[in-house]
Amino acid sequence: MKTLNECRVAIDEIDNEILKLLNKRMTVVERVGEIKKDTGGAIYRPEREKAIIDRLVTLNEKAEGLLNRSAIEAIYLEIFAVARNLELPERIAYLGPEGSFTHQAAESRFGAMSDYLSLNSIDSVFKTLESGRAKFGVVPIENSRDGIVGETLDLLAKSSVKIVAELYMPIHMSFATKDEKLENITKIYSKDKGFGQCREFLSEHELVNVEQIPVESTAKAAILAANEPHAAAICSHIAAKLYGVPTMFENIEDAVDNTTRFIILSDFKNGMSAEDKTSILVRLKDAVEAGSLVHFLQDFDEEKINLSKIESRPSKDKGGFGYWFYIDFYGHIDEEKIQKVIQKHKDEVTWLGSYVKGEE
Repeated sequence: MKTLNECRVAIDEIDNEILKLLNKRMTVVERVGEIKKDTGGAIYRPEREKAIIDRLVTLNEKAEGLLNRSAIEAIYLEIFAVARNLELPERIAYLGPEGSFTHQAAESRFGAMSDYLSLNSIDSVFKTLESGRAKFGVVPIENSRDGIVGETLDLLAKSSVKIVAELYMPIHMSFATKDEKLENITKIYSKDKGFGQCREFLSEHELVNVEQIPVESTAKAAILAANEPHAAAICSHIAAKLYGVPTMFENIEDAVDNTTRFIILSDFKNGMSAEDKTSILVRLKDAVEAGSLVHFLQDFDEEKINLSKIESRPSKDKGGFGYWFYIDFYGHIDEEKIQKVIQKHKDEVTWLGSYVKGEE
């Protein structure tokens, strides 16, 4: 190929072949959906999707292809999302409004074609799933800077829905306003934690004394800034663009590695994969006795089960200051060594889900 036109012709021919192959794949997917409908199988299988991507990445490396893992994931996650909608269209509830970081996390896994339901609280997401008005829910569970999202843990403690997947997403904040000069700004909207994550920027630009108004989401901040004179928002670049607020500064967060972990909730149990994580809730009967937690954790150590997180939360039981513990560990609930520990404490442990470990 010597000319630009020859390259374009070659690309068109390749695209024609890609389209034929995608339609061929979707024909098989349609049949998979029919089988799952008859057997009651889950449409969203994160462990299967990861296995496909891992296989393709290995194949690509052997062939010395130009695509890296991130590129392959971006392409195939969208293909998977389109395929799931062909198998069985599902509704996804998320902590909104549109343009929030949670919305972005949801779209990264379920694609642009899915039916999304924006809700104004984490509690509403759980209730929507429990009532059957949506099949999946996406909520934040922790941030690398601000720690655990207590409301999510408290709702997991009493809900029937399970964690079926997790994903980590870098969080980048933008400063958006319709004003052309910083000195004209009289109020700034953001989520409460948004202000905390951008303290250095606010200080450097002498905005510390400007009225800071916390709202339920950074996307809501962009909506308000779009409609009020002399207002600004600390929000995502996508939210600013979506609601027509010009971005004055990008990447204003204090920590360049600011990351939020999101969980996907539903009503089914994942099969085992090679890289699973499990979440449990532990209410120790003898929690007031010295060493009770240590004895519990020793059982995990003896079975060589690696813990990745342990978080205590007030139990909110009447008549005391008791605590329960949220624990993440590596492995699937159905593994023999894990079952050995769980059965030993079956009256103290609530299983919250087993799922493929996300890429941090």
